[in-house]
Amino acid sequence: MTQHLTVLTGASRGMGLAMAQQLMAPDSVLLCISRHSHAGLQQQAKDCGADLLQWQADLSAPAEVAARLSQWLASQSPQAWDSATLINNAGVISTLSPLREGDPVDLAHALRVGLEAPMLLSAAFLGVTQAWTQVSRKVLNISSGLGRRAMASSSAYCAAKAGMDHFTRCLALEEAQLPHGAKVCSLAPGVIDTDMQVQLRSADASRFPDQGGFAALHEKGQLSSPADAAKRLLAYLARPDFGADPVADVRT
Repeated sequence: MTQHLTVLTGASRGMGLAMAQQLMAPDSVLLCISRHSHAGLQQQAKDCGADLLQWQADLSAPAEVAARLSQWLASQSPQAWDSATLINNAGVISTLSPLREGDPVDLAHALRVGLEAPMLLSAAFLGVTQAWTQVSRKVLNISSGLGRRAMASSSAYCAAKAGMDHFTRCLALEEAQLPHGAKVCSLAPGVIDTDMQVQLRSADASRFPDQGGFAALHEKGQLSSPADAAKRLLAYLARPDFGADPVADVRT
């Protein structure tokens, strides 16, 4: 029996957790990479007959995680899979302050998790699975509108998402040259009620000029739930034209 493989980062909370919950099915193998495992996911997998692997890993050390993923993929039989998908969802936002006040360690951490890790994991995934010529392959990078619109006091996050968008465009060009290239897309999910939104609306307004706007989104009920956002993202992933636009937004 063929199965569907999905590798998902940042699956222990928020929208990543919601995606993990919605991806589980009897014919699925879900490999979650997060700092923490989630006991509820393990029980859900048992209940629905899905195969779940949870790797506890720090994506701020992405070379190690990418090497582990490459080795694991290389140990798999391509004939076992009907499809293979990588979803780069994990991301962090550094302390909300002007760059001139930024802590170097904090900024480097945000860039490693938000940009370096997706690049290295994509390289590992595509490098091994290029030989899986009978397998439908996709890379979904979870981007943000802030990769396309600058915002003061969030330069690391904006830069990471802008970099994600642009390296996805490069990937699309590269994979299009292959007879069985992967479909890739950097997709913005809209504004979602997650821990990151709490951080944005709770920030010091004197150091983060957009704080009031994020607080208003919450007060007016204009944030999507993680479950609804995950549903829209996975519906986009399943579209027959996925990858036609290497950079997209679920709201358009």
